[in-house]
Amino acid sequence: MKFTRLLSFRLVCLMLTVMIVFFGLYTYINIHVHTSHLMENVHLSANRVSDVIKRSTHYSMLLNRRDDLYHTIQTLGDEPGMDGIRIYNKRGEIMFSTTPGEDGTSVDLQAEACYVCHAEEKPLEALPITKRSRIFSSPQGHRVMGVINPIMNEPGCYNAECHAHPSTQAVLGVLDVKMSLAQVDTRVAESRTRMISYAVLLIVIVTILSAGFIFFMVHSPVKKLIAGTQEISSGNLNHEIDIQSSDEIGHLAQSFNLMTRNLSKAQDHLCQMEKMASVGKLSATVAHEINNPLAGVLTYTKLVMRMLKKERVTSEEKKSVEKYLTFIKSETARCGDIVKNLLLFSKRTGGDFRHESLDTIIEKSLQLVNHHLEIQGITLEKVLCEEDDIIFCDANQLQQAFIALFVNSVEAMPKGGTLKVKTDCKKGDDTVRIAISDSGHGIPEEVRPNIFDPFFSTKKDEKRIGLGLSVVYGIIQRHGGAIDVQSEPDKGTIFTITLPRQEPEKDEKRVELIEEAVA
Repeated sequence: MKFTRLLSFRLVCLMLTVMIVFFGLYTYINIHVHTSHLMENVHLSANRVSDVIKRSTHYSMLLNRRDDLYHTIQTLGDEPGMDGIRIYNKRGEIMFSTTPGEDGTSVDLQAEACYVCHAEEKPLEALPITKRSRIFSSPQGHRVMGVINPIMNEPGCYNAECHAHPSTQAVLGVLDVKMSLAQVDTRVAESRTRMISYAVLLIVIVTILSAGFIFFMVHSPVKKLIAGTQEISSGNLNHEIDIQSSDEIGHLAQSFNLMTRNLSKAQDHLCQMEKMASVGKLSATVAHEINNPLAGVLTYTKLVMRMLKKERVTSEEKKSVEKYLTFIKSETARCGDIVKNLLLFSKRTGGDFRHESLDTIIEKSLQLVNHHLEIQGITLEKVLCEEDDIIFCDANQLQQAFIALFVNSVEAMPKGGTLKVKTDCKKGDDTVRIAISDSGHGIPEEVRPNIFDPFFSTKKDEKRIGLGLSVVYGIIQRHGGAIDVQSEPDKGTIFTITLPRQEPEKDEKRVELIEEAVA
């Protein structure tokens, strides 16, 4: 079975996919929330810093102490994280700046920092805290947060003698504080990397633990169940699955073991019934087959004894006695043949097995039936393999099987025909094949499944006992081979025999089971 078709593999893949989606979504949301909270804190801190700078410079601006104001702003602008501080008047002129050369210059009122208030014809006099900040990229490549803080015209301003600002003017100028976000972005990137690493590590750990759990709780028990079913299919009904868990698979294993025990008991019962039935059928068949010739022997023996009791026996009576004795001899031989074939049929093991030439065995078998072929007017066509034809077998038993098949083919062609014998012994193959075909009347489909059964015969000759093909089947089985038949009425029959080149390995366990069943 391919690895990708395993149930455990699919479960691990499903769990891995779910975990990747779940932890990926969780990590993304976590990073987004963390970044949002961090930026909110930065935004609040920037506004606080802007308010601190504004209040720090308020007294200097109120007294119009420009030098103090400049030094205060310059000192605060040199603090770490500050990218610059500027103060604009209401016309957009830069009054103070930590950046050299910006003093006295003007800014574009349509720029991003000014557009929020100057988008309309009349500039806004108040701006919410959430709209005071902006984020942009500096020339050095890092992000910068700029916070604008309006400087309002308070009573202390327009009432001072040094100021010329009327009370109607609401805004005197704007404080613009720019703070670097480089350190913040570095922390966000580090947090993102750390969270992703933790998520990947967690996915790997959970996947390994899940895979181990699935292996021990699913894969291993299922593998044992599969092995159990294979043992049962091979005939070992005594096999039990060793699964001690209390889950559904454990209950399934217990049910499986109970089923095998019940099947084993049923098989033993069926085997016993089948043996009894087979013995009964065999006994009845043997009794019937032997009773007929014995009845004739008994009858003619009585006639001979009656004639021999006469004082004088005529020549005609002598001829009758000879006729009766010949019949007795024939029927006695027939009984002997029945017993002989029964012994051959019941013989399951043994034999003189050695390496023999298959072509030689077939040639000897054909020589023994050659006169039958000539008498019946049958043409012989043989195609024997020219390659390695050595097989491990009992030559006498195979010869007996081939002769039986040849005679069977001859009897199927009473008006002549063609007998073909073909062997296939390709070098390197583990088996050899023999095909024996005839052009006779064929075997009817309804009787084809029974042709290898003992005492089954379609021939009308009462002296036939129907053990020929059964003996052939037994011989082929003892050699570890197989025999197949193909036939069509009036078109002939083909017997195909497959034999192993070497002695087949014995399955000791199965042999014991078979011997126990037939014992």
